[in-house]
Amino acid sequence: MNSTIYKFKVWYISFFCFFALSCTKEAEQFSEPYPDGKAALGITVDRAKMPSPASGLPGIEVNIEAKGLLPHKDQLVFRFNGEQAEIKEVTDAGISVVVPDYASTGITTISVGDVVVFGPEFTVEGKIKIDPTFVATQGANGAVGDILFTNNEKMLIVGGFTNYNNKGIIRPINRIAQAFLDGTYDAGLKSGTGANGYISAITQVNDKYFIGGSFSGYAQRTSNISNLTMLNSNGSVDTMGVHTWRRPDQNDTIQYFPRFNAGFDEGGVNRIYSENGKLLVTGSFRYYVSRQYDKPNFLETRDTIIVDSTEVRQFARLNLDGTLDKTYRFDTGTNKSLTGGNGSIDTYYHQEGPLKGKMLVFGNFNQFDGEPANYILRLNADGTIDRTFNAGGAGFDFQTYYASYNNITHKYVVCGNFRTYNGQSRIAMALLNDDGTLDETFVPRVFENGLPRFAKQLSDGLIIVSGTFVKYDGKTRNSFMVLNSDGSLAAGYNAVGTFSGDLYNVFETESADKKRALLLIGYFRQFDSKDAANIIRVLIE
Repeated sequence: MNSTIYKFKVWYISFFCFFALSCTKEAEQFSEPYPDGKAALGITVDRAKMPSPASGLPGIEVNIEAKGLLPHKDQLVFRFNGEQAEIKEVTDAGISVVVPDYASTGITTISVGDVVVFGPEFTVEGKIKIDPTFVATQGANGAVGDILFTNNEKMLIVGGFTNYNNKGIIRPINRIAQAFLDGTYDAGLKSGTGANGYISAITQVNDKYFIGGSFSGYAQRTSNISNLTMLNSNGSVDTMGVHTWRRPDQNDTIQYFPRFNAGFDEGGVNRIYSENGKLLVTGSFRYYVSRQYDKPNFLETRDTIIVDSTEVRQFARLNLDGTLDKTYRFDTGTNKSLTGGNGSIDTYYHQEGPLKGKMLVFGNFNQFDGEPANYILRLNADGTIDRTFNAGGAGFDFQTYYASYNNITHKYVVCGNFRTYNGQSRIAMALLNDDGTLDETFVPRVFENGLPRFAKQLSDGLIIVSGTFVKYDGKTRNSFMVLNSDGSLAAGYNAVGTFSGDLYNVFETESADKKRALLLIGYFRQFDSKDAANIIRVLIE
């Protein structure tokens, strides 16, 4: 035993014994506050007994069996998942309460001062429900980063998972899975062992798929891939045969390498967009890399792979053979790209409508291409700064987390850790017009105990929001809510219980029986107080 530890133990035991012998007789007579183990204040609730009724809309009266309430009748506070309710009656047998307007599914509680007694769960009915026709109830065992809906009524799901809907127990499903639109796993994808790292994005150009993220191998290709590669329509890597360099005394040979000869280094790929037969790629990378496969080593004793790199920061446009398009954000004089943001960036690319070809850039930066830029700006199709976006405006005063655009409402919704936009108060959320000016009809209410991390406006104007917040506008909202286009809570849509995790995207779609639905993806484990594994579909009225 370490001598220092031993000495300390001897000293501690000696001190304890001395202290014990020095205690008075009166000190020995103190008793436990609850010697019989009874519940605090004598209130007991059998949580196994469901409320009557066990579910319902806001406004209905609910009865819950409980004992010991009458002595505290005038001090009782009853809550549905944190939202205080009106108490109608208290008896020896229990309590009757009215479900409040913005109650949500979850545990009920009875409080007297700072003492809380937990009751049974109550399901608040509302206009958002888990879709029973989506059969992927086991979800994915890791984050779902992106989904591509293909022309054959299937979807390609990518992320950080190794199992999808419990189909990867025997043979792991590494970061890419194919499924039918109802979530049923389709084993026809020839992805082999999949990617050896996270796939954050997938897009399609012609009959090829392009995946990007933070990985260096895919299926049997365990090298010569740098965070980006091209797949055939069956999910296999598209390869090419190369006559590698051989000495005169060696036979000619062909080796196979990824056909798409491009990648990025010192940072990963976050987004990939299809643009007029080319690829737009954004991320945290610093270098564009390509490879030469038909050159000898310095001593000309064997063939070798030469990796060429060019400084290209955060943004790149590539031809479909992988070559760098140097007409996009590139200075041929220095043979480097423009500098981009002086901090982390994320992007939204307009693929349709009057803004087609433009790209919104947001994140944690206050300079872009060497110019002042407060956490948001827009690029033209050629990669130059769009001076028509928020012309003369100061922008945000701090970091933006997420931004999205709706082609029907023509609005951007932005959330982050900011407090002002163009000098006007907009705490944590803002709605912007398509020219970047502030939509003053949207006024965010107060967030408590956290901030929004994701916000997206639906085609009907409703806004889906998730984050770390516990309350919004004084109402309990456990990290998920639906807002009207003016920033108020949407009546009937906020009965959803606890959401645990991060939401990455929401897709407007439909259920198997043709009802309006939303497909939610991200890194989350609970939705509406029920288990959910990173992908779920919900019905929305």
